[in-house]
Amino acid sequence: MIVVVIIAGLLMAVGAIGAIWRIIRGPSALDRIIASDVLVATAMIAIGAEMAINGHTDNLPVMLGLALFGIVGSVSVARFISSRDDT
Repeated sequence: MIVVVIIAGLLMAVGAIGAIWRIIRGPSALDRIIASDVLVATAMIAIGAEMAINGHTDNLPVMLGLALFGIVGSVSVARFISSRDDT
């Protein structure tokens, strides 16, 4: 079990580092926005994995807040990009 936890943690860390790299070096604003969504999703996965490993649901409101942040952020950015393209 500990090997699976270590491998999952390493994969989540690689995903988070890749997202942070894209946020820093992204050539466009859309790349940075997608990378921030990936970073939020990775944080949600890490919180969910921690809850599954330790067998509790204490961090569920945090996950719901992150999901709400991700949805609202994506929709607002999509509306901003589409309104910018219309002009």
